Amino acid sequence: MNQTNTKVAAQPAPKKRKGKSLERSKAKKGYFFVLPFILGFFLIYLPLIVESIQYSFSEMSINGKLGGMQLKNVGFDNYKYALFEDTEFVPVLISSLKELVFDVPAIVIFSLFIAIILNGKMVGRAAFRAIFFIPVIVSTGIIEAIDLQNGLAAGLSNGSTIDTGGGQTTSTGTEIISSLDVQRFFSSMQVGTELVTYVTSLVNNVYDIINRSGVQMLIFLAGLQSISPAIYESCFIEGASSWETFWKITFPMISPMILVNAIYTIIDAFVSETNTVMSYISSVYDGSIQHAVVRSTAMSWIYFVVVLLILLLVSALLSAYVFYQRKDA
Repeated sequence: MNQTNTKVAAQPAPKKRKGKSLERSKAKKGYFFVLPFILGFFLIYLPLIVESIQYSFSEMSINGKLGGMQLKNVGFDNYKYALFEDTEFVPVLISSLKELVFDVPAIVIFSLFIAIILNGKMVGRAAFRAIFFIPVIVSTGIIEAIDLQNGLAAGLSNGSTIDTGGGQTTSTGTEIISSLDVQRFFSSMQVGTELVTYVTSLVNNVYDIINRSGVQMLIFLAGLQSISPAIYESCFIEGASSWETFWKITFPMISPMILVNAIYTIIDAFVSETNTVMSYISSVYDGSIQHAVVRSTAMSWIYFVVVLLILLLVSALLSAYVFYQRKDA
C-alpha cells in the first residue's frame, strides 16, 4: 500500500497549458501595433475634442485690447439654437436619417449579392473583382474632388427634362426610370406609393450604390472564403438545395460580416462629403451669422450623438441574430 502511494506521489505534475500565455503574447503584439494610434489620440485628437466641447458651450468674442479670442460660458444656448431656433438643421437631419434607412439595406444587400456571384467559379473572376472595386479607388482623394467639380457631371445630375414632342419629356440626368413606370408595373399588385418611391430611388441611384459597395463586397468575399468547403460538400451529400444551403449555412456564417458592413456603411454615409447634414454644418461654419463657429460646433456634437445612438441601436439589434462559430482550443 505504501509503495502504491509512493508511486502515485512520485508522478510528475501535469504541465500547464500554454494557451493563455500565447494569447497574452498576441495581445501584447496587438497593443504594440495600435500604439501609434493611441498616442496620436491622446496627444493630438483628445485636446481638440475637449476644445470643441468647450466651444459648443461658449460664446465667442474678439477682445480688441488683447487682440485675442474670448470665450464665455452660455450653457446649452447653442444647442437650443440648433434644435429650436434654426429652421433648417432639424429638417435636414431628419431627411438624412430617412435616406440612411433606405440606403444602408440596399448597399449591404447589393454588396452581398455581388460577393456571392464573384465567389463562384467562373472565368475572369479576379478581373471582375477588380472592376467592382475600381469605383472605390476612383471615388477617393483627388479623384473625388475632380468628380465633384466636374461640370458635365453636375449637368447630368441636374435632373432637367427635355421636351421630345407630343407632350412627352425625357430626363437628361441620372434618372433611369420614373415613378409612373414603376406604378404601371405594380398596378395589378396593389402596392403603396412608398414602395414605388423606394424602388424608383434605388434604380436611379444605382451608380451611387455601386460606388459605395466596394469595401463591403471585399469584406463579404473574405467571409465567404473563410467558410470551409467541407461544410458545403456535406450539405450536397445530404441533398440540400442551394437555397437551403444559403439560409442554413452561408447566411449564418457571414452574419458577423453583415454587422460589420452595416456599421461601416452607416459611418461612411454620415461622414461623406455629399451628406446634407455635413454640408449644412459647413455652410453654417463659413456663414456670416453671429456666433457661427460655436453654433456649428454644437450642431456637430448633436449630429455625433445621433450617429452614436443609431450605431448602438443597430449593433444591439443585429448582434442578437449574429452567429459566431466556436473553435475548440
